[in-house]
Amino acid sequence: MVNEMMKRLIDLVMGRTRVLIDEGERAVWLYQGQVQGILGPGEQVLKNRDGSAVLERQKLGQMLFLSNYEQAVLDKLPEDVARHLTVYRTGENEIAVIERDGLINTVLAPDSKLVLWTDAGPWKAQLVDTGTGLRVEPRLLQRLLNAGRLQQVSLVEVDEGKMALVSIDGQLAEQLGAGVYGYWKAGRKVGVKLIDLTRQSLDVTGQEVLTRDRVTLRINLAAEYRVVDPVLATGSVKDFSDALYRALQYAFRKTLGAKTLDQILENKVTVDAEAAEKVRSDMAAIGIEVSEIALKDVILPGDMREILNQVVAAQKEAEANVIRRREETNATRSLLNTAKVMAENPVMLRLKELEALESIASKVDKLTVMNGTSGLMNDLVKLAD
Repeated sequence: MVNEMMKRLIDLVMGRTRVLIDEGERAVWLYQGQVQGILGPGEQVLKNRDGSAVLERQKLGQMLFLSNYEQAVLDKLPEDVARHLTVYRTGENEIAVIERDGLINTVLAPDSKLVLWTDAGPWKAQLVDTGTGLRVEPRLLQRLLNAGRLQQVSLVEVDEGKMALVSIDGQLAEQLGAGVYGYWKAGRKVGVKLIDLTRQSLDVTGQEVLTRDRVTLRINLAAEYRVVDPVLATGSVKDFSDALYRALQYAFRKTLGAKTLDQILENKVTVDAEAAEKVRSDMAAIGIEVSEIALKDVILPGDMREILNQVVAAQKEAEANVIRRREETNATRSLLNTAKVMAENPVMLRLKELEALESIASKVDKLTVMNGTSGLMNDLVKLAD
């Protein structure tokens, strides 16, 4: 207690003050408004004759040197900076990947500065020159993904069956297959277009067409296609699927408009082939392969459907009449042949007479035969004569 009181008395006489800095903190101290140094752990004796000493404490756990007097410290205290601080700076085309104890901690953007407490490390930095290329090296990209430090990276994910066209500042840089890729942002614009290379379908529905005989139809089309040259397909037209849609519209309207309704209804397959050849040729010129084109539906207006139904009904009725006449003719011809056989063969005639008698007998409840069976037969013979 006595020693403590003596220390305070001596400090008071000498114009000093004592401060205690914990192991987990550091401090910047000022006297008369000017930075004097950076204090490490332990008891520190500071001059404070006029009571103007100021202490700015910082936790090592925050790792960053965050001080209102940062620039003054860096300019005026080179020895303290070398002992306590680690400073990283990047140029215009540089990115710094900063590691703490072997793990990625921070990614520093171009034209930036980062000041860290040295004792919060150990620190290590990897400088990347973005002037030679923006693609992130695959192993480094995996580490950045694991650490969740992608603030300075544009991530490009390409699924199986697709291709990515990567442009940098508006110019095509490269084509990428399936996988995960990264590009440093570095103040440059990275654009990505994903192109599906698998076979796709396109439906063109509700298209109105005026036939040569001035009948308005609505047609539904379907096509299957795939992109075989992504660069040509994206560079030739704004939207290749829209270009295919319009090509189908134009080709089928032109082809069907030159035909009558009867020709279209009777020969849909030929119409498909004629229109499809033009579409395939136009699409091949922009890197699109069209494999199948089909005219799915031909929809007539209501009044035209009714007229066609009447026509079909009349045709079927006429066909039915022809069949009936044919059967009647066949039946008459059969009767004539039977009559000729009976005229030439009296025994056949007698058999037919007996069949007629049997048929009559089956339809009456009671049959009376006069003169006996022999008399009936004799009468029948007389009738025949």
